[in-house]
Amino acid sequence: MNDQQAGLSWRDDRIPVSTRFDDPYFSIQDGLAETRHVFLAGNGLPERFGGDFRIMETGFGTGLNFLTAWEAWEAAQPGGTLRFTSFEAFPMTPADTARALAAFPTLAPYSARLVAVLEDGPGPYVFDGAVTLEIVRGDARETLPGHDGHADAWFLDGFAPAKNPELWGDALMAEVAAHTAPDGTLASYTAAGHVRRALAAAGLEVTRAPGFGRKRHMTIARRPL
Repeated sequence: MNDQQAGLSWRDDRIPVSTRFDDPYFSIQDGLAETRHVFLAGNGLPERFGGDFRIMETGFGTGLNFLTAWEAWEAAQPGGTLRFTSFEAFPMTPADTARALAAFPTLAPYSARLVAVLEDGPGPYVFDGAVTLEIVRGDARETLPGHDGHADAWFLDGFAPAKNPELWGDALMAEVAAHTAPDGTLASYTAAGHVRRALAAAGLEVTRAPGFGRKRHMTIARRPL
């Protein structure tokens, strides 16, 4: 297990920037809108929610993606359960998480509940008996291969490939594909060619899609039945 904490600086006193990777945790333009565009719409959510739906993610960060998925799941009222598993090597402290999520006041009720459980210990955390959050600490290259389960949707949200290449390597992309359910999907803000090629080589159907804001393209993928 990796117990290292995230190293942070703050832009405009509200946007966390990783000092280790020199990259902001969410879009300076509009982090919530980007999450909805890339990770929800990119995976066809919330329309696909239902049954025992499982999301897996590289890079928990501030928890913004989880909160956005939780809010969308609750609004859709699909029945069943939502299981969200995130792989995070350098977790934020609960205090820094609260500070970062203050940038999204519409998510405040969800943010407060997340920060409260993070302060209680390592989890997993269950909300209202239907939404489960599991944060797997450590290097995803070491923790994902032995992890049980397959995702119906993947959020690939590590820091930029140019700054955090370890989280976008061919071997890890192959593990992501291997942990994707048949007809499961994947979305990422990056359209880096080597990432798309690695996912395709691992058996996914990969498409370049319109990105958010100033980013011309993003990546979506699907595992064939």
